[in-house]
Amino acid sequence: MGLMRFSLLCFVTFFVLFSLNFDAYEAREFVVGGKENSWRIPTSADTLNMWAQHERFKIGDSLVFKYDSKNDSVLRVEEGDYKKCIKAKPIEEYHDGNTTININESGAFFFISGADGHCEKGEKVEIRVLSHKHSAPPPSQAPKSSPATLTPPVTPAESPKSGSVGLDLWIMDVFVVAVATTLVGISMV
Repeated sequence: MGLMRFSLLCFVTFFVLFSLNFDAYEAREFVVGGKENSWRIPTSADTLNMWAQHERFKIGDSLVFKYDSKNDSVLRVEEGDYKKCIKAKPIEEYHDGNTTININESGAFFFISGADGHCEKGEKVEIRVLSHKHSAPPPSQAPKSSPATLTPPVTPAESPKSGSVGLDLWIMDVFVVAVATTLVGISMV
């Protein structure tokens, strides 16, 4: 009887912990600026960055830029070009009016408008993406299309990060279940 109860308790503990892990890392889709057609000259120069500072972007999320493709575009640029609104050397550029970009790395990403004078008037945003170790679980929203992929530029002093986050999370799950099982087993003796 005691062994059956112990096994059932271990199964329930494992199931709960396993379920929590999936919920904690579900991707979200963010419309840049928080609403339709927010990618335009803002009423205040820091409006887009104030919005971004109140969000928690994480790996797996998507950014959606909605704008009039006849008059505007989105440029992903280096930090220096972002600060000076230099459009000459974008890392990537988008002109479709409904740009979806997948985030697959942590770090800072910089976007400016490709339209003349727009960046200087505040149509730019810095997106800071948290690593899995630092992100809190947000409510979920599934992405709707097959977006472009967002990765930070690799400089000579920096090398790409390995994709070992999934393995790290699995190891952590096994460790937590093992500890919980041990504690439950000790308390039943």
